[in-house]
Amino acid sequence: KTIDNDLAATDFTFGFWSAVEVATEALDRLHTTAESHDRVMILEVMGRTAGWIALYAGVAGGADCIALPELPYDPERFCHKILARRTRGRQFSLIVVAEGARPRGGEASSGRVRHGRGSIRADGAGQTLARALAERLDVETRVTVLGHLQRGGGPIPYDRVLATQFGVQAVTLVERGQWGTMVRLAGGVVGSAPLEQAAGAPRLVDPGHPLIVTARAVGIELGA
Repeated sequence: KTIDNDLAATDFTFGFWSAVEVATEALDRLHTTAESHDRVMILEVMGRTAGWIALYAGVAGGADCIALPELPYDPERFCHKILARRTRGRQFSLIVVAEGARPRGGEASSGRVRHGRGSIRADGAGQTLARALAERLDVETRVTVLGHLQRGGGPIPYDRVLATQFGVQAVTLVERGQWGTMVRLAGGVVGSAPLEQAAGAPRLVDPGHPLIVTARAVGIELGA
């Protein structure tokens, strides 16, 4: 279970689509205030190493720009997109940023700083991008960090059904004595795969992924 959807050997993890639903709704709500106040609204979502939530929510929520960990961005490209929209009379813009996104040649923000026995949140990827825009554009920018709201609440029906199917498949594997395997979704079919396939590198967004192609086709700026 991971909302980041970064587990190899499966098409989707349960919890991912519920997180995308929350992020998409947040974009829908931010759209209203962005348009009424002529602002650039940046939504920071989870995704330290993989930008699946940002990508899917950004496309679904009509974002103008998306920043992913897999594609270090050039702030100038986002600025060009914002200015181009303003030239066409669209005085606002929506940007989705995965928490692990970083500028080209820069480091991903840790997002946390130690303070006593606990920790407090420091500037994250959203604030980093906001500062970069402020240095280049005379626009009002606001950052919303969705944070743990993506993890809480009730799952959407799809995730409930998928989790149930995974549970049944897991019991079946135990009954058959098929140890060292994990349940997975592949091509819409629930099955199993060796644990070794999931224990290696995380599943990242491929720059040539079909949804990346779709995002570019509808005019979403990815910064790279």
